[in-house]
Amino acid sequence: MFADVFAANITNMSNNPYYWDNLAQNWSNGASRTFEAYRQHIWRIMSAGTRETIYMVGLASLFAIFFGLVIGVILYVTQKDGILPIPDANRILGAIVNIGRSIPFVVLIMLVFPLSRFIVGTSVGSTAAVVPLTIAAIPFMSRVVESALNELGKGIIEAAVAAGATPMQIIFRVLLPESAPGLVSGFTLLVINLITFSAMAGLVGGGGLGQVAQSYGLFRHRQDIMIYTVILMVILVQIVQVLGQIVAKKLDKR
Repeated sequence: MFADVFAANITNMSNNPYYWDNLAQNWSNGASRTFEAYRQHIWRIMSAGTRETIYMVGLASLFAIFFGLVIGVILYVTQKDGILPIPDANRILGAIVNIGRSIPFVVLIMLVFPLSRFIVGTSVGSTAAVVPLTIAAIPFMSRVVESALNELGKGIIEAAVAAGATPMQIIFRVLLPESAPGLVSGFTLLVINLITFSAMAGLVGGGGLGQVAQSYGLFRHRQDIMIYTVILMVILVQIVQVLGQIVAKKLDKR
């Protein structure tokens, strides 16, 4: 029977001038469907991971900017030669900020598991990851703000004091506007660090591109997804860096 089927196929190949064209077309259609399925699979995985990463980084950045600005300004104005000198409070707050900056992020994630569960009701997922990301970012942003304010000349503050400005007016009308380029540059570094931290958060169930790289790239040995993850992380960092530089240059009046 096998010989009869084989002979029939040979006869069909010889009698049908379009046999090879049809075979090539069928192979092409099958390859196209396979590639389209692969493309949709990759798009679904990577787009979901990217959205979670942007969500985590964006929300943590907002909280870090707010609290970091407040703490950074307090650190600056309470210095010994500040406009509201409180040296003891400055040393205590500075020590707390330094402790926060010295804790490795992976350790910090595990330390704040109970806090994440208390605030958002769970210790896994992108929303839960916002808590350790914010806690890690606030000390960094605080020192960025303090450094940006320290770069301002004392003459600006002295002129404002001589003009009768109150401490709050000095802060909001002199210090923050004059240090805006430095603050934007620091904010850019903050967001880039948070993108990196979000990848580490993904390794412990935080979602985002880090979890995609772990779940598919590492555990399932999908080198293609690992490469795509790295490319997307690089793209995100480059976008933030370029936008930060553009805004900082526009705000720089020098």
